[in-house]
Amino acid sequence: MRILLVEDERQVADFIKRGLQEAQHVVDVSSSIGEADDMIAVQDYDLLIIDCLLPDGDGRVFCRALRARGLATPVLLLTAKASTADKVFGLDSGADDYLTKPFDFTELLARVRALGRRHATISVGNLSISDLQIDPLRRRVRRAGETIRLTPKEYLLLELLVSNAEKVLTRTEIIQQVWDINFDPNSNVVDVVIKSLREKIDHNFVPKLIHTIRGSGYMASTSG
Repeated sequence: MRILLVEDERQVADFIKRGLQEAQHVVDVSSSIGEADDMIAVQDYDLLIIDCLLPDGDGRVFCRALRARGLATPVLLLTAKASTADKVFGLDSGADDYLTKPFDFTELLARVRALGRRHATISVGNLSISDLQIDPLRRRVRRAGETIRLTPKEYLLLELLVSNAEKVLTRTEIIQQVWDINFDPNSNVVDVVIKSLREKIDHNFVPKLIHTIRGSGYMASTSG
């Protein structure tokens, strides 16, 4: 999933980000409500993890404002406020879950997985192009009835290309979606993963589905 973490304590934010990245999530970090609001305006996220006590306001009030604007993205609130009244206020503000500090990171991961499954069940159907089938909920890929095993980054890149079939995606767009906004844009990692993906998806299959659009980017298409 692509996750926005809104946390102003640098050490806490770094710790959570590293752990989520190790679990193969793409993580952007904001230290304030204002910055987070700007990021949400230009980027779609699968999950928001929001601290309640932020320099420019209450994360619960921010959550309520997001819901009032119609944003349906799952929200997990993090806070040191552990009273029942605080939890009720947070959940009534539109949060999907509430975790108090300090917390065990394995519990955070379990809650992230649960919210991801719930959101996927509601909003994500199977993807397909030609004889390639993708099950986003189970992260299963099949082509011509054959199961294809992918690394987490290969899977994320393939899902991105197929969900935008017939549309050219630039290297920058791919990096922002599959890695994160701070990734080095000059890295050749996109080319490396594309090459590996082609070996698994297109080798010995017709038609070829992953195309390089010279000078522009990459595209999933049934035609060259």
